[in-house]
Amino acid sequence: MDLYLKVSLDSSKLLTQAYSTSFSSGIRTLDKQYHEAIYAIYGFVRLADEIVDTFHDQDKQALLARFRADTFQAIEEKISLNPILHSFQWVVNTFQIGHDLIDAFLVSMEMDLTDRVYDVATYKTYIYGSAEVVGLMCLRVFCLGNSEEYDFLRADACALGSAFQKINFLRDIKSDFDERGRVYFPGVNFETFSDTEKKEIEADIQLDFDAGLRGIENLPKAARKGVLLAYEYYIRLFEKIKALPASRVKEERIRVPDWEKLLIYLRV
Repeated sequence: MDLYLKVSLDSSKLLTQAYSTSFSSGIRTLDKQYHEAIYAIYGFVRLADEIVDTFHDQDKQALLARFRADTFQAIEEKISLNPILHSFQWVVNTFQIGHDLIDAFLVSMEMDLTDRVYDVATYKTYIYGSAEVVGLMCLRVFCLGNSEEYDFLRADACALGSAFQKINFLRDIKSDFDERGRVYFPGVNFETFSDTEKKEIEADIQLDFDAGLRGIENLPKAARKGVLLAYEYYIRLFEKIKALPASRVKEERIRVPDWEKLLIYLRV
């Protein structure tokens, strides 16, 4: 491995550790052969999220358009002077990650800049692009180029990513509405969000979780523990949300405390 790639991959790891202690812990439970690639995927995703969620005094549309162009140029030329993108192009080219997955992710980021109300079609498009395809990028790495294995696990990986994202939507329903005027769930009015609507959403999430767990059980052994850790964390968050009325979920961001995360980490 050349020095610049090593420094770039180290940069992706540093970015991941700075932004997400939980995700970093999950990566550490994966076999070491996956670490650099998964850090690189997270670094790319995090950079796009930053453009959308943080740079409020900048022209986000222009920044995201530039980021898109830089991403595909890096992949085509197999180099970028942006170390996060250099790491990402290495993963894409090494593990044959489909450009359609990257495009779908960037489309979902663009939706975050404009969309406020989602119907069933745009809801599904957003979840696929923002969550499912990230899981599919990681699955490409876990399968180490085995296309048969990837195709077999693809649907269940999508279901797991979908479950995670829908729980994020429930957890963040207050901040999404207060800060962005956005409710992701189709047909749901934040002001009148009811226990009945919440239970319907939870039943949908449970179906995704059931499929996702089946996929985890069929993952390569070297990847299974890290993905199971994420599953267990989200299951615990899901349990906490289910135990509360809709009125409470509207008032506060439900979270799993650090001590519980540690217990989950040790148990898995």
